Amino acid sequence: MNVSRVGRDGTLALDFERRGGVSVLAQCRFRLPLQVLAPVALDDAAAEVSMLNPTGGLVGGDRLCIDVRVGAGAHACLTTPSATKVYRTAGEVAVQEARLRVEAGATMEWVPDHTIPFAGSAFRQSIVVDLGPGARLILVDAFAAGRVARDECWRFHLLDSALHVRDAAGWLLRDRFVLGTGAWDRLGFTEGAPYFATMVVVGGDAEPTRVALAKATAVRTESRAAVGVTRRGAILVRCVAPSAPALTEAIDLLWGTARRELLGLAPAALRKA
Repeated sequence: MNVSRVGRDGTLALDFERRGGVSVLAQCRFRLPLQVLAPVALDDAAAEVSMLNPTGGLVGGDRLCIDVRVGAGAHACLTTPSATKVYRTAGEVAVQEARLRVEAGATMEWVPDHTIPFAGSAFRQSIVVDLGPGARLILVDAFAAGRVARDECWRFHLLDSALHVRDAAGWLLRDRFVLGTGAWDRLGFTEGAPYFATMVVVGGDAEPTRVALAKATAVRTESRAAVGVTRRGAILVRCVAPSAPALTEAIDLLWGTARRELLGLAPAALRKA
């Protein structure tokens, strides 16, 4: 073991199973700076687990690996207690990789709070989702442009996020953006909105869910969102917002709508401090 990497190379492995009509966290292994809070039941349907970094955030050179398996018929909801901070770096990139495996008939809700890249930070993220037959997915990936209240928008060195979703037949979605220092407030970029998010919904009949999400986005006055469907039926939602509360409100609305349409469940009330 490389002593110099202690506290820098974090790993988290979670294994969910369906037992006796409920979903449980069957196995959990982690190495700092990643860990989890104790799982709780969510709506008697899902096992909810909060992932956290007790060091306060990511610094240059950190390498975090998350591996989640949701067994056949199980239902897992993964979140965070608060926003994730990425601190200034002298040059090394902070990296986080997540692999999510959702087996036959299982459900995964991946809804962490947004990521805040500080001025001078460099962050590379990848999320790869493998879906089994009949699996369902609701995934949110959200960011701030920086510490907005400190007038640090778009001053990070690198923000690189890749999102890939596939099943046995191939790719459902491949999405990536790479941002550097620049003026991102012009027409065609984020148009002055310093908070932005992507939501992906997979499973069931896409059209009714798409229509419901489109109707939900139409009632937002502060945030703006658009909904589309990929060739193989994955629903993609893009959202921009003028503030963190507006982003949270929009995500809660979209997530609640997706839960109702896809899972037949009411909006979730996550247990956060």
